[in-house]
Amino acid sequence: MLKNILATIAGFIVASLVVYIFETLIGHNLFPLPEGSDPTNMDWLKSNMNKIPVGSKTFVVIGHFMGILAGMAVAGFISKTSMIPAYIVGVLLILATAATIFMLPKDLWFIVADAILVIAGFFFGKSLAQRFVFD
Repeated sequence: MLKNILATIAGFIVASLVVYIFETLIGHNLFPLPEGSDPTNMDWLKSNMNKIPVGSKTFVVIGHFMGILAGMAVAGFISKTSMIPAYIVGVLLILATAATIFMLPKDLWFIVADAILVIAGFFFGKSLAQRFVFD
């Protein structure tokens, strides 16, 4: 039981870290945000989404995909006995992605790509996690 709790927490932390790496460290460095931007300010984001480079938005989508994949795999690797931690991590990331889709105005391509890739990430993440879980 305790191991599954640890697996869930570790999986979520890894997923969040991977999203941060792709979205912020890679995406924002390859495709810098406009001068004076504040990506931590929700009001700024809502009114300036059109100023964010497409490349930066693309790395957000990639980050969501890779984050769910990595988080679920880590949860399965640590648990080794249950898929539940991987499923919890996957669902949390799907909900977080859905929240960003609905909270911020997005282009249609972004919404479709993010939704498809996060669902694909869940199924690929499930497959990866199952490799480590021995029921």
